[in-house]
Amino acid sequence: MSFSPALRMALILGLLSAIGPFAIDMYLPALPAIGQSLNAHVAPVQWSLTVFFLALGVGQVVYGPVSDMLGRKPPLYFGLALFVATSMGCALATDIHTLVVLRFLQGLGAAAGTVIPRAVVRDLHTGNEAARLMALLMLVFSVSPLLAPLMGSGVIALAGWRGVFWTVTLLGLAGLLLVRRALPETLPAAQRGASTVASAARAYWTLLRDARYLGLVGIGSFTMAGFFVFLAGSPFVFINHYGLTPTQYSLAFSVNAAAFFASAQFTARLGRRFGLERVTVWAASGAGAAMVLLLAHYLSGGDRMTVLLALYFIASGFMGLVIPTTAVLALDDHGPIAGTASALMGTLQMLIGTVAMAVAGLYATGDPLPMVVGMTLGALIGVALTWLTLRRHASPLAAARRA
Repeated sequence: MSFSPALRMALILGLLSAIGPFAIDMYLPALPAIGQSLNAHVAPVQWSLTVFFLALGVGQVVYGPVSDMLGRKPPLYFGLALFVATSMGCALATDIHTLVVLRFLQGLGAAAGTVIPRAVVRDLHTGNEAARLMALLMLVFSVSPLLAPLMGSGVIALAGWRGVFWTVTLLGLAGLLLVRRALPETLPAAQRGASTVASAARAYWTLLRDARYLGLVGIGSFTMAGFFVFLAGSPFVFINHYGLTPTQYSLAFSVNAAAFFASAQFTARLGRRFGLERVTVWAASGAGAAMVLLLAHYLSGGDRMTVLLALYFIASGFMGLVIPTTAVLALDDHGPIAGTASALMGTLQMLIGTVAMAVAGLYATGDPLPMVVGMTLGALIGVALTWLTLRRHASPLAAARRA
Protein backbone atom coordinates (compact mmCIF):
# COMPACT_ATOMS: atom_id res chain seq x y z
CA MET A 1 0.00 0.00 0.00
CA SER A 2 1.38 3.43 -0.97
CA PHE A 3 0.77 6.64 0.97
CA SER A 4 0.98 10.26 -0.06
CA PRO A 5 4.00 12.09 1.42
CA ALA A 6 1.71 14.11 3.72
CA LEU A 7 -0.08 11.03 5.03
CA ARG A 8 3.19 9.16 5.46
CA MET A 9 4.64 12.04 7.49
CA ALA A 10 1.44 12.32 9.52
CA LEU A 11 1.62 8.60 10.35
CA ILE A 12 5.23 8.92 11.51
CA LEU A 13 4.68 12.06 13.59
CA GLY A 14 1.32 10.90 14.94
CA LEU A 15 2.74 7.58 16.15
CA LEU A 16 5.68 9.34 17.81
CA SER A 17 3.29 11.80 19.48
CA ALA A 18 1.07 8.97 20.73
CA ILE A 19 3.79 7.11 22.66
CA GLY A 20 3.57 9.37 25.72
CA PRO A 21 -0.25 9.44 25.86
CA PHE A 22 -0.28 5.64 25.56
CA ALA A 23 1.81 5.55 28.74
CA ILE A 24 -0.98 7.57 30.38
CA ASP A 25 -4.12 6.05 28.91
CA MET A 26 -3.03 2.40 29.18
CA TYR A 27 -1.91 3.08 32.74
CA LEU A 28 -5.22 4.40 34.09
CA PRO A 29 -6.96 1.02 34.51
CA ALA A 30 -3.88 -0.29 36.38
CA LEU A 31 -3.95 2.22 39.27
CA PRO A 32 -5.95 0.06 41.74
CA ALA A 33 -3.85 -3.02 40.99
CA ILE A 34 -0.61 -1.07 41.48
CA GLY A 35 -1.78 0.12 44.90
CA GLN A 36 -2.58 -3.44 45.98
CA SER A 37 0.63 -4.93 44.56
CA LEU A 38 2.96 -2.32 46.10
CA ASN A 39 0.97 -1.89 49.35
CA ALA A 40 0.49 1.81 48.60
CA HIS A 41 -2.32 4.19 49.46
CA VAL A 42 -4.34 6.05 46.84
CA ALA A 43 -2.42 9.36 47.13
CA PRO A 44 1.09 8.07 46.27
CA VAL A 45 -0.34 5.92 43.48
CA GLN A 46 -2.01 9.03 42.01
CA TRP A 47 1.32 10.83 42.29
CA SER A 48 2.76 8.31 39.87
CA LEU A 49 0.30 9.75 37.33
CA THR A 50 0.70 13.42 38.34
CA VAL A 51 4.50 13.44 38.09
CA PHE A 52 4.28 12.04 34.56
CA PHE A 53 2.11 15.01 33.52
CA LEU A 54 4.51 17.44 35.21
CA ALA A 55 7.55 15.90 33.53
CA LEU A 56 5.76 15.87 30.18
CA GLY A 57 5.25 19.62 30.51
CA VAL A 58 8.65 20.57 31.94
CA GLY A 59 10.61 18.36 29.56
CA GLN A 60 9.31 20.21 26.54
CA VAL A 61 11.04 23.40 27.69
CA VAL A 62 14.38 21.64 27.18
CA TYR A 63 13.71 19.58 24.06
CA GLY A 64 12.35 22.50 22.03
CA PRO A 65 15.43 24.74 22.02
CA VAL A 66 17.77 21.72 21.87
CA SER A 67 16.01 20.61 18.68
CA ASP A 68 16.51 24.12 17.25
CA MET A 69 20.23 23.84 18.04
CA LEU A 70 21.02 20.22 17.13
CA GLY A 71 18.27 19.27 14.70
CA ARG A 72 15.06 17.31 15.30
CA LYS A 73 16.40 13.74 15.37
CA PRO A 74 19.13 13.76 18.08
CA PRO A 75 16.80 14.84 20.94
CA LEU A 76 14.21 12.34 19.70
CA TYR A 77 16.79 9.56 20.00
CA PHE A 78 17.70 10.65 23.53
CA GLY A 79 14.12 11.08 24.70
CA LEU A 80 12.89 7.76 23.32
CA ALA A 81 15.93 5.92 24.74
CA LEU A 82 15.21 7.42 28.17
CA PHE A 83 11.56 6.44 27.80
CA VAL A 84 12.48 2.82 26.98
CA ALA A 85 14.95 2.50 29.86
CA THR A 86 12.60 3.95 32.46
CA SER A 87 9.63 1.93 31.17
CA MET A 88 11.60 -1.24 31.85
CA GLY A 89 12.47 0.14 35.27
CA CYS A 90 8.78 0.78 36.00
CA ALA A 91 7.94 -2.79 35.03
CA LEU A 92 10.50 -4.04 37.58
CA ALA A 93 9.73 -1.54 40.40
CA THR A 94 9.17 -3.10 43.83
CA ASP A 95 7.95 -0.05 45.77
CA ILE A 96 5.79 2.98 45.04
CA HIS A 97 8.53 5.56 45.66
CA THR A 98 10.79 4.03 43.04
CA LEU A 99 7.85 3.87 40.65
CA VAL A 100 7.06 7.57 41.16
CA VAL A 101 10.67 8.60 40.41
CA LEU A 102 10.80 6.38 37.34
CA ARG A 103 7.47 7.71 36.10
CA PHE A 104 8.85 11.26 36.31
CA LEU A 105 11.88 10.24 34.25
CA GLN A 106 9.62 8.35 31.85
CA GLY A 107 7.62 11.55 31.34
CA LEU A 108 10.82 13.47 30.60
CA GLY A 109 11.62 10.95 27.89
CA ALA A 110 8.11 11.04 26.45
CA ALA A 111 8.23 14.85 26.21
CA ALA A 112 10.51 14.60 23.16
CA GLY A 113 7.81 12.85 21.15
CA THR A 114 5.28 15.45 22.25
CA VAL A 115 7.05 18.66 21.27
CA ILE A 116 9.30 17.83 18.32
CA PRO A 117 6.63 16.57 15.87
CA ARG A 118 4.92 19.99 15.99
CA ALA A 119 8.25 21.64 15.14
CA VAL A 120 8.69 19.22 12.23
CA VAL A 121 5.29 20.31 10.90
CA ARG A 122 6.46 23.94 11.03
CA ASP A 123 9.72 23.01 9.30
CA LEU A 124 7.78 21.57 6.38
CA HIS A 125 4.75 23.85 6.02
CA THR A 126 2.97 27.03 7.12
CA GLY A 127 -0.64 28.21 6.90
CA ASN A 128 -3.35 25.91 5.59
CA GLU A 129 -0.92 23.17 4.53
CA ALA A 130 0.49 23.10 8.06
CA ALA A 131 -3.06 22.93 9.40
CA ARG A 132 -3.79 20.00 7.09
CA LEU A 133 -0.71 18.09 8.25
CA MET A 134 -1.41 18.96 11.90
CA ALA A 135 -4.97 17.64 11.54
CA LEU A 136 -3.72 14.40 9.94
CA LEU A 137 -1.20 14.06 12.76
CA MET A 138 -4.03 14.45 15.28
CA LEU A 139 -6.05 11.80 13.47
CA VAL A 140 -3.23 9.28 13.91
CA PHE A 141 -2.66 10.52 17.47
CA SER A 142 -6.34 9.82 18.24
CA VAL A 143 -5.60 6.10 18.49
CA SER A 144 -4.44 6.70 22.07
CA PRO A 145 -7.63 7.97 23.76
CA LEU A 146 -9.76 5.73 21.54
CA LEU A 147 -7.94 2.43 22.05
CA ALA A 148 -5.37 2.71 24.85
CA PRO A 149 -7.75 2.34 27.84
CA LEU A 150 -9.27 -0.81 26.34
CA MET A 151 -5.82 -2.14 25.42
CA GLY A 152 -4.62 -1.42 28.94
CA SER A 153 -7.50 -3.38 30.43
CA GLY A 154 -6.71 -6.32 28.15
CA VAL A 155 -2.99 -6.26 28.96
CA ILE A 156 -3.69 -6.10 32.70
CA ALA A 157 -6.05 -9.06 32.44
CA LEU A 158 -3.39 -11.12 30.64
CA ALA A 159 -0.13 -9.96 32.22
CA GLY A 160 -0.94 -7.77 35.24
CA TRP A 161 -0.07 -4.11 35.67
CA ARG A 162 3.61 -4.69 34.90
CA GLY A 163 2.57 -5.85 31.44
CA VAL A 164 1.48 -2.27 30.67
CA PHE A 165 5.05 -1.05 31.10
CA TRP A 166 6.51 -3.87 29.02
CA THR A 167 4.01 -2.94 26.31
CA VAL A 168 4.99 0.74 26.27
CA THR A 169 8.65 -0.36 26.28
CA LEU A 170 7.98 -2.07 22.97
CA LEU A 171 6.23 1.08 21.73
CA GLY A 172 9.29 3.15 22.63
CA LEU A 173 11.57 0.74 20.77
CA ALA A 174 9.26 0.96 17.76
CA GLY A 175 9.52 4.75 17.97
CA LEU A 176 13.32 4.59 17.93
CA LEU A 177 13.20 2.39 14.85
CA LEU A 178 10.73 4.78 13.20
CA VAL A 179 13.01 7.78 13.80
CA ARG A 180 16.02 5.84 12.52
CA ARG A 181 14.45 4.42 9.37
CA ALA A 182 11.54 6.67 8.34
CA LEU A 183 11.91 10.22 9.70
CA PRO A 184 14.14 12.58 7.69
CA GLU A 185 15.96 15.45 9.38
CA THR A 186 13.80 18.50 8.61
CA LEU A 187 16.06 21.21 10.07
CA PRO A 188 19.26 21.56 7.98
CA ALA A 189 22.45 22.49 9.81
CA ALA A 190 22.52 25.91 8.14
CA GLN A 191 19.17 26.82 9.72
CA ARG A 192 20.02 25.77 13.28
CA GLY A 193 20.49 28.30 16.04
CA ALA A 194 23.66 28.82 18.01
CA SER A 195 24.16 26.03 20.53
CA THR A 196 24.12 28.12 23.71
CA VAL A 197 21.91 28.52 26.74
CA ALA A 198 21.84 32.25 26.00
CA SER A 199 20.26 31.66 22.59
CA ALA A 200 17.53 29.54 24.18
CA ALA A 201 16.90 32.22 26.79
CA ARG A 202 16.66 34.88 24.07
CA ALA A 203 14.20 32.71 22.13
CA TYR A 204 11.96 32.25 25.16
CA TRP A 205 12.17 35.98 25.94
CA THR A 206 11.08 36.74 22.37
CA LEU A 207 8.07 34.45 22.73
CA LEU A 208 7.09 35.79 26.17
CA ARG A 209 6.97 39.33 24.73
CA ASP A 210 4.78 38.27 21.80
CA ALA A 211 1.20 38.99 22.89
CA ARG A 212 -0.30 37.31 19.82
CA TYR A 213 1.69 34.11 20.38
CA LEU A 214 0.74 33.99 24.07
CA GLY A 215 -2.89 34.72 23.25
CA LEU A 216 -3.07 31.88 20.74
CA VAL A 217 -1.35 29.50 23.14
CA GLY A 218 -3.77 30.59 25.85
CA ILE A 219 -6.78 29.87 23.65
CA GLY A 220 -5.62 26.31 23.04
CA SER A 221 -4.47 25.82 26.64
CA PHE A 222 -7.71 26.84 28.33
CA THR A 223 -9.83 25.04 25.75
CA MET A 224 -7.83 21.90 26.53
CA ALA A 225 -8.03 22.61 30.28
CA GLY A 226 -11.74 21.88 30.12
CA PHE A 227 -10.88 18.51 28.62
CA PHE A 228 -8.38 17.83 31.41
CA VAL A 229 -11.15 18.46 33.94
CA PHE A 230 -13.37 16.02 32.02
CA LEU A 231 -10.53 13.49 31.92
CA ALA A 232 -10.13 13.59 35.71
CA GLY A 233 -13.80 13.74 36.67
CA SER A 234 -15.62 11.67 34.07
CA PRO A 235 -14.75 8.19 35.45
CA PHE A 236 -16.42 9.03 38.76
CA VAL A 237 -19.38 10.79 37.12
CA PHE A 238 -20.15 8.12 34.53
CA ILE A 239 -19.32 5.03 36.58
CA ASN A 240 -20.29 6.03 40.13
CA HIS A 241 -23.02 8.60 39.47
CA TYR A 242 -24.63 7.25 36.31
CA GLY A 243 -23.81 3.57 36.88
CA LEU A 244 -21.93 2.74 33.67
CA THR A 245 -19.55 -0.19 33.59
CA PRO A 246 -15.86 0.56 32.90
CA THR A 247 -16.29 -0.76 29.35
CA GLN A 248 -19.37 1.41 28.76
CA TYR A 249 -17.47 4.40 30.12
CA SER A 250 -14.56 3.70 27.76
CA LEU A 251 -16.96 3.68 24.82
CA ALA A 252 -18.62 6.94 25.94
CA PHE A 253 -15.19 8.54 26.33
CA SER A 254 -14.15 7.30 22.90
CA VAL A 255 -17.21 8.82 21.22
CA ASN A 256 -16.30 12.29 22.47
CA ALA A 257 -12.66 11.78 21.51
CA ALA A 258 -13.80 10.71 18.04
CA ALA A 259 -15.77 13.96 17.64
CA PHE A 260 -12.64 15.95 18.50
CA PHE A 261 -10.33 14.19 16.07
CA ALA A 262 -12.87 13.83 13.25
CA SER A 263 -13.69 17.54 13.19
CA ALA A 264 -9.98 18.38 13.12
CA GLN A 265 -9.81 16.87 9.64
CA PHE A 266 -11.88 19.79 8.30
CA THR A 267 -9.40 22.38 9.58
CA ALA A 268 -7.47 22.95 6.35
CA ARG A 269 -10.60 22.98 4.17
CA LEU A 270 -12.36 25.51 6.39
CA GLY A 271 -9.13 27.50 6.71
CA ARG A 272 -8.80 27.84 2.95
CA ARG A 273 -12.39 29.00 2.63
CA PHE A 274 -12.74 31.31 5.65
CA GLY A 275 -9.22 31.85 7.02
CA LEU A 276 -7.69 30.12 10.04
CA GLU A 277 -8.29 33.07 12.38
CA ARG A 278 -12.00 33.22 11.59
CA VAL A 279 -12.32 29.43 12.03
CA THR A 280 -10.68 29.79 15.46
CA VAL A 281 -13.13 32.49 16.53
CA TRP A 282 -16.21 30.58 15.42
CA ALA A 283 -15.03 27.24 16.80
CA ALA A 284 -14.01 28.61 20.21
CA SER A 285 -17.32 30.49 20.47
CA GLY A 286 -19.25 27.35 19.48
CA ALA A 287 -17.49 25.28 22.14
CA GLY A 288 -18.22 27.95 24.75
CA ALA A 289 -21.90 28.13 23.76
CA ALA A 290 -22.31 24.34 24.02
CA MET A 291 -20.72 24.32 27.47
CA VAL A 292 -22.93 27.19 28.68
CA LEU A 293 -26.01 25.21 27.60
CA LEU A 294 -24.68 22.16 29.46
CA LEU A 295 -24.04 24.18 32.61
CA ALA A 296 -27.54 25.71 32.39
CA HIS A 297 -29.01 22.19 32.24
CA TYR A 298 -27.41 21.17 35.54
CA LEU A 299 -27.96 24.51 37.27
CA SER A 300 -31.67 24.25 36.44
CA GLY A 301 -31.89 20.89 38.22
CA GLY A 302 -31.40 18.59 35.23
CA ASP A 303 -29.33 15.45 35.56
CA ARG A 304 -29.56 13.57 32.27
CA MET A 305 -26.53 11.70 31.02
CA THR A 306 -27.76 11.94 27.42
CA VAL A 307 -27.64 15.75 27.62
CA LEU A 308 -24.09 15.61 28.97
CA LEU A 309 -23.00 13.25 26.22
CA ALA A 310 -24.74 15.16 23.42
CA LEU A 311 -23.62 18.67 24.34
CA TYR A 312 -20.06 17.65 25.15
CA PHE A 313 -19.94 15.79 21.82
CA ILE A 314 -20.75 19.10 20.12
CA ALA A 315 -18.22 20.99 22.25
CA SER A 316 -15.56 18.37 21.47
CA GLY A 317 -16.20 18.80 17.76
CA PHE A 318 -15.60 22.54 18.00
CA MET A 319 -12.46 21.97 20.13
CA GLY A 320 -11.12 19.74 17.37
CA LEU A 321 -10.99 22.86 15.19
CA VAL A 322 -9.56 25.16 17.86
CA ILE A 323 -6.46 23.14 18.80
CA PRO A 324 -4.82 22.71 15.37
CA THR A 325 -5.66 26.23 14.17
CA THR A 326 -4.20 27.90 17.27
CA ALA A 327 -1.08 25.71 17.08
CA VAL A 328 -0.46 26.58 13.43
CA LEU A 329 -1.12 30.30 13.91
CA ALA A 330 1.12 30.44 16.99
CA LEU A 331 4.06 28.80 15.19
CA ASP A 332 3.66 30.58 11.84
CA ASP A 333 5.63 33.68 12.86
CA HIS A 334 8.43 31.78 14.62
CA GLY A 335 9.93 29.44 12.03
CA PRO A 336 13.60 29.90 13.09
CA ILE A 337 12.70 28.93 16.69
CA ALA A 338 9.80 26.60 15.93
CA GLY A 339 11.10 23.97 18.36
CA THR A 340 11.28 26.47 21.19
CA ALA A 341 7.86 27.92 20.32
CA SER A 342 6.36 24.43 20.22
CA ALA A 343 8.01 23.60 23.55
CA LEU A 344 6.63 26.65 25.34
CA MET A 345 3.19 25.98 23.86
CA GLY A 346 3.20 22.37 25.02
CA THR A 347 4.51 23.23 28.47
CA LEU A 348 1.88 25.90 29.06
CA GLN A 349 -0.90 23.63 27.80
CA MET A 350 0.23 20.81 30.08
CA LEU A 351 0.75 22.99 33.15
CA ILE A 352 -2.54 24.88 32.74
CA GLY A 353 -4.35 21.59 32.24
CA THR A 354 -2.68 20.04 35.29
CA VAL A 355 -3.58 23.04 37.46
CA ALA A 356 -7.17 22.86 36.18
CA MET A 357 -7.33 19.18 37.12
CA ALA A 358 -5.94 19.91 40.58
CA VAL A 359 -8.34 22.80 41.27
CA ALA A 360 -11.32 20.84 39.98
CA GLY A 361 -10.28 17.95 42.20
CA LEU A 362 -10.65 20.15 45.27
CA TYR A 363 -14.35 20.55 44.53
CA ALA A 364 -15.05 17.11 43.07
CA THR A 365 -17.95 15.24 44.66
CA GLY A 366 -18.57 12.58 42.03
CA ASP A 367 -21.63 14.54 40.85
CA PRO A 368 -21.65 16.10 37.38
CA LEU A 369 -22.10 19.78 38.36
CA PRO A 370 -18.60 20.54 39.75
CA MET A 371 -17.01 18.88 36.72
CA VAL A 372 -19.24 20.77 34.30
CA VAL A 373 -18.46 24.08 36.04
CA GLY A 374 -14.73 23.48 35.55
CA MET A 375 -15.19 22.46 31.92
CA THR A 376 -17.32 25.53 31.20
CA LEU A 377 -14.86 27.93 32.85
CA GLY A 378 -12.06 26.60 30.68
CA ALA A 379 -14.13 27.01 27.52
CA LEU A 380 -15.23 30.55 28.42
CA ILE A 381 -11.71 31.71 29.23
CA GLY A 382 -10.74 30.34 25.83
CA VAL A 383 -13.54 32.36 24.20
CA ALA A 384 -12.45 35.55 26.01
CA LEU A 385 -8.84 35.09 24.89
CA THR A 386 -10.02 34.43 21.33
CA TRP A 387 -11.87 37.72 21.15
CA LEU A 388 -8.95 39.60 22.75
CA THR A 389 -6.31 38.04 20.50
CA LEU A 390 -8.19 37.88 17.19
CA ARG A 391 -10.25 41.08 17.38
CA ARG A 392 -10.27 41.56 13.62
CA HIS A 393 -12.29 38.38 13.19
CA ALA A 394 -14.40 38.49 16.35
CA SER A 395 -17.36 40.27 14.76
CA PRO A 396 -19.54 38.19 12.40
CA LEU A 397 -20.83 41.46 10.89
CA ALA A 398 -17.31 42.67 10.16
CA ALA A 399 -16.42 39.30 8.74
CA ALA A 400 -19.41 39.43 6.42
CA ARG A 401 -18.40 42.90 5.22
CA ARG A 402 -14.85 41.75 4.49
CA ALA A 403 -16.17 38.72 2.59
